[in-house]
Amino acid sequence: MAQEFIGASIDAPRRLPFSSEAEQALLGSIINDPDRFKDVANLVRADDFYIELHRSIFEAIQSLFLQSRNIHIVNILDLLVQNGESDTAKNKSYIKLLSDSVPVSGNITDYARIISEKAMLRKLLAASEKISEMAYAAEGDAETIIDNAEQEIFKIASDQVKGFTHIRDVIVQHYSHLQELLTDREAAMGIPTYFSGIDKLLIGMGKGDLVIVGARPGMGKTAFCLNIATNVACKKKKAVAIFSLEMSNEQIVSRMLSSEALIDSYKMRSGELEPSDWTNLARAAGVLSETDIFIDDTSGITVTQMKAKLRRLKNLGLVIIDYLQLMNSDTDNPNQAVRIGEISRNLKLLAKDLQVPVITCAQLNRGVEGRTDKTPMASDLRDSGAIEQDADIIMFLYRDDYYNRDDPSLQNIAKCIISKNRHGSTGTADLGWYGQYTKFISVDNTHDDGQ
Repeated sequence: MAQEFIGASIDAPRRLPFSSEAEQALLGSIINDPDRFKDVANLVRADDFYIELHRSIFEAIQSLFLQSRNIHIVNILDLLVQNGESDTAKNKSYIKLLSDSVPVSGNITDYARIISEKAMLRKLLAASEKISEMAYAAEGDAETIIDNAEQEIFKIASDQVKGFTHIRDVIVQHYSHLQELLTDREAAMGIPTYFSGIDKLLIGMGKGDLVIVGARPGMGKTAFCLNIATNVACKKKKAVAIFSLEMSNEQIVSRMLSSEALIDSYKMRSGELEPSDWTNLARAAGVLSETDIFIDDTSGITVTQMKAKLRRLKNLGLVIIDYLQLMNSDTDNPNQAVRIGEISRNLKLLAKDLQVPVITCAQLNRGVEGRTDKTPMASDLRDSGAIEQDADIIMFLYRDDYYNRDDPSLQNIAKCIISKNRHGSTGTADLGWYGQYTKFISVDNTHDDGQ
């Protein structure tokens, strides 16, 4: 019976990868137990089904789910007719066959995995054909063709949807996200900084967010980003990539060890370590060695070069760049503002493509030094126009003791000013700052809300 609906393609000598059995089993499982649809709603899409009738049935089930209508044969048949499937008797017979032929409905997520994998293989074959055509055409240099080929494969590996996405697919995914928030709030809230005051405002850094951390030299923006990197790698168990354009790998690691072991950074540089310091250092080294932190200290790196390296990292959760103005553009435009604009736009695209937050440090211009109120603002960013437009989140670090070093009451006090937050509120979060350890800490759990 199923053979009639699948068509002659099954008998083709070299057919595209698909599993009619998995497609039938998944649809039958949902028809028999409609509550199971929510278990696969975010695992498989209608376009993943190879057999056209199966795709139509899944779309009907999806529509019923979104309309909060009962998922049963009569309603499915009604929607199939509305969508142009005219042979009601034949469709009814086939849907009944799907219901009767389910091996084990408890394996529905396995069926979804098989369907998704077969769809991915079909996409891989299509991408391979496209890559072959690019190579034969030889339009552009080899490096560009290779980069385009990698991008095609990366889209498949990261399950990027080609072309438009119908709103019903996005709504179903959002339903799943809301359900995940109920069951595992922390996992669904994006990547936290693990600074409580900041996270209350941001509610996590979202997938694809470009985050700018601005400050004058010496305010601690590199230390702040490295603290976040350590927090995410240790607590979130995600891979973190750090591009250091100013300091070497060893200098970065020395800072991270100093912060984690609470050893004075001067003692780390001079080697004047006491026995207790060595004990703390061994503990910190053990902790950091167990994380997946990857450091690249290539000077003048471009976004294209970053992307090629990042694609090869598994379980990537966060990218940190120190810092924006030291990056090279992929073009040779002599105008610095235009180059920075190109870099910031490409970093936003990078974050979106990789579906991870990208944090980049940025220098502030000297104009802040001439003001009575030296609290930074978005206009203080060097070449700020494009940066301010492309960023999803802009944070500034500010310490009064930077300008009033003789006032002991201001020591160890810092502020993180969130001046732009595309997804939520702005405001100021208090932080503790221990410069000798290059370490920021949370202070209380309060913040001043802003608009």
